[in-house]
Amino acid sequence: MSIPIRAGVLLGVLCVVWTFVMGFSGWYRDPVMLNLFFLVILLEIGIVIWALRKTAPSATWGGQIVNGLVLSLVASVIIFAGSLLFTTVVFPTYFADIQAAQTEMLKAQGLSEADIKIQVAAAAAMQTPLVNALTGVFGTVVTGVFVAAIAGAFLRKK
Repeated sequence: MSIPIRAGVLLGVLCVVWTFVMGFSGWYRDPVMLNLFFLVILLEIGIVIWALRKTAPSATWGGQIVNGLVLSLVASVIIFAGSLLFTTVVFPTYFADIQAAQTEMLKAQGLSEADIKIQVAAAAAMQTPLVNALTGVFGTVVTGVFVAAIAGAFLRKK
């Protein structure tokens, strides 16, 4: 198995594990702890750079971008499946819980009930298992290619 594929599997599995840690700990319901989810971005950056260091002796800058793309695509398949499993099977009330947390945050900011209902309803329209999973795919691929484009300029065959 090639380095980008192994790194992609590692990234995908670790992101799904972290998602489930957030779920089982209940942190996704806490407005402050919810932000810990975004550690997956740092995780992806680290894994992409690690993989590109391994492939640097034989890859050009363009090759490193392809390596980052392959890594991200492999990870995104796992993340997509894990996200659907998380929001439809293991935590079917996930979106209702998120909306409740958002309502509490908006109340704490002093917004009126009408304004809170408008904002929560607007967010709820985009909060479906499929949209959530596709957002994970998009974020993973964009981040992976972006990091590979930058890191690949330095970590490449010279």
